[in-house]
Amino acid sequence: MNEESNAPDMTDGEISTNESTDEEPGTPGVDDSIDVVASDASPGALEEQLLYAKILEVGMFLGLGLLLVSFALYVLRILPPVIPIEQLSDYWTMNVHDYLGALNEQFLHQEHLLTGWSWLSQIGKGDYLNFIPIAILSAITIVCYAGITPVLIRKKDRAYAIMALLEVFILTLAASGVLTVGH
Repeated sequence: MNEESNAPDMTDGEISTNESTDEEPGTPGVDDSIDVVASDASPGALEEQLLYAKILEVGMFLGLGLLLVSFALYVLRILPPVIPIEQLSDYWTMNVHDYLGALNEQFLHQEHLLTGWSWLSQIGKGDYLNFIPIAILSAITIVCYAGITPVLIRKKDRAYAIMALLEVFILTLAASGVLTVGH
C-alpha cells in the first residue's frame, strides 16, 4: 500500500481490487470493486480511440518523413522535375485546367492531360514524387477506420463497426476517382 494515498502501489496498466471496506459503495448496479490504472495520459479513452490515435500518429510521422525526403530529392535536383524549378513561378497564377494544359503542351507531350491518378506515370520526376507522401497523409483516415473495425467487431459494437466500414468504403471510392463531383 502507498502510505500517502491509502491506495495500493501499481504500475501502469495493472488492475487491482478495491479491498477497502470503509468506503461508501459506488453507483447502484455498477461493480466498482476493480480499479483500472490507465497506461497513458488519456484517462477514459476507449481502446478503439487509442488505436485510432496510434495509427494516426504513425501515419502522420511516416507521411511527414517521406514528404521531407521527397522534397529534398526535388529541391536538391537528385530527381529531375517535370517543370524546371526556375520556371515554376510562371505557372502559379494559372487555374488547374490551364496549368495542366501548359504542363502537357510544354513538358509532357502526352495524348491526355494528367488527371486523377495518372500522375503516377510521372513518379520518377522530383515534383511528382512529392505526391506519394501527400497521398499517404490523405489515406491515413481510411487506415485508421480500417484499423479500429476489428476492435469494434470484437466488442460487438455493430453500429460503430458498420459506420467504420462504410467510412472505409466511401473514402476509398472517393480516393479512387469512382465517385466524382462536378464535370
